[in-house]
Amino acid sequence: MHRKTNLLKSLVKKKVKFIINPIAGARNNDSIPDLIRQVFEGQDFVIDLAETNCKGHAFDLASIAARESYDYVVAVGGDGTINETASALMNSQVSLGIIPCGSGNGLARHLGIPMQVTAALQLILRQKSIRIDAGMVNGKPFFCTAGIGFDAHIGKLFASTKKRGFNTYIRTVLQEFFTYQTDTYTITKSGQNEKREAFLITFANASQYGNNAYISPEADIRDGLLDLCIVKPYPKYRTVNICLRLFNKTLHKSRDVEITHITEARIDAGNPTCYHLDGEHFELDAHIEVKVVPQCLNVLV
Repeated sequence: MHRKTNLLKSLVKKKVKFIINPIAGARNNDSIPDLIRQVFEGQDFVIDLAETNCKGHAFDLASIAARESYDYVVAVGGDGTINETASALMNSQVSLGIIPCGSGNGLARHLGIPMQVTAALQLILRQKSIRIDAGMVNGKPFFCTAGIGFDAHIGKLFASTKKRGFNTYIRTVLQEFFTYQTDTYTITKSGQNEKREAFLITFANASQYGNNAYISPEADIRDGLLDLCIVKPYPKYRTVNICLRLFNKTLHKSRDVEITHITEARIDAGNPTCYHLDGEHFELDAHIEVKVVPQCLNVLV
């Protein structure tokens, strides 16, 4: 009888796949596998750990885990690792878990997931999930923010730096800010076109880029809409005000910012360069097409 009880118990254990990016962010992640084993020891879970070794590997690992009927797939890394993992789990019943180890951790912060690894792991044990929206740009998913303009330009430069972290990001911003040239964009939404000069255009599914920099403080990740955020060209003397508003959740009240809600839009760039999805940059040919994908992903919170 005792053996049958143990067998039944093992059959109902939740299967958890951890996908670990060993080089995410600026900190040393070597201790994370041991922390995972310590937290889950003696719990009613079957766990499996795998490390990524190249771009796209997290997507592949998550896709396999979904096919193998894992209950939860946990991304251990930054917004790029989370994007890849989440992309593989869209429109499935598998829930995404997040252990934030990146430079910005925008999606994790929006969802209230702790930045401390052990606390985030304890959250997985609770097994509480919600279903969230995603966005698509030219057929590629994003879950936090996407955009074109200054933030995409910085993302491209940041990707080529050898040293990661918030300080490196801020240094890159300061180096580029005073020489960056704004562009004119044609925005098509609700069947109408308008030309706009913009410092940047962001599509916000979540409220922030990361590091508590709130581009659209009132964005709702479950409302079936994206926030179209246009930061207009503004006098340099208002830069401090813009920065303060970015971090105190009042940017949407600035005269230099315009936010509307959309389900889809198209942006044509006058001088195409690049765009970003959750901080990862992509080369831009001429335009981007954006749409929301409502209620398409389960996330442990």
